[in-house]
Amino acid sequence: MTMRSLFSDQSQYVESFRLFLENSTEHQCMLEFFERKLPDILTSLGNGKSTISVLSVGGGTGEIDLQMLAKLQAKYPGVSIHNDVIEPCAEQLIQYKERVAKTSKLENIKFTWHKETASEYESRMKASKEVRKWDFIHMIQMLYYTNDVPGTIRFFHSLLEPGAKLLIILVSGSSGWARLWKKYGARLPLNDLCLYITSADIEEILDGSGLKYQSFELQSDMDITDCFTEGNKRGELLLDFLTETCNFNKTAPLDLKNELIEDLKKLEYSEKKGGRYFFNNNLSAIVIES
Repeated sequence: MTMRSLFSDQSQYVESFRLFLENSTEHQCMLEFFERKLPDILTSLGNGKSTISVLSVGGGTGEIDLQMLAKLQAKYPGVSIHNDVIEPCAEQLIQYKERVAKTSKLENIKFTWHKETASEYESRMKASKEVRKWDFIHMIQMLYYTNDVPGTIRFFHSLLEPGAKLLIILVSGSSGWARLWKKYGARLPLNDLCLYITSADIEEILDGSGLKYQSFELQSDMDITDCFTEGNKRGELLLDFLTETCNFNKTAPLDLKNELIEDLKKLEYSEKKGGRYFFNNNLSAIVIES
């Protein structure tokens, strides 16, 4: 069997991603950031407007989007919000819509969903000559899935209203992911769907473009202890997620598998606490001014 990208099997990707969220503090660290920093970031958006327009690029299942919208509602009570969502995964869009249907206090928010990628949205906008501007655009854990990162940032930044903000959240340049990709990227089945990029790459792009931004480090970890028990189904799925490889345990060459599993126990990737291993899943939040 040859190694193939995890993205070639949609259901396995969704299952391993769900397990990653269950085993990591990914969402908790974002929610903490929204609690502590987001209200200040949102300060310039309303400016006496009766409607605030939000664009969610890669909105996933909507869990994080709804938390941000709640902060926006609290900041601007009574103001109506137009929330447009770009998300290419049909399964995640269904979950997003179900989540909205079950959530109360969304009366003043109008949702519009677009099943497409960021680049499909960009092409559609350019073809229609329709220039729609936004008060708040966010891209959370999605820039890995674009072919042209600088171009994508440039395009969405050009859609910001005066005083608007673009929020990007992705893995930190100091995370275990950054080290893993640097060392093993060339030996894993990377396909056109995913790039190994971190906040360090984004900051380099922004420094070169002269855009004004602020960066925040979000501390996060993921319990990967199950990855070290041979035959553990959860551990195998987490290894798939870490390596972005479908059935990594069964298809990776033995030398690669052994080396990577040994590395994951090392301090530059993970911390051992109470007999369990926690992978460094630190994120960065980058807020770009209009």
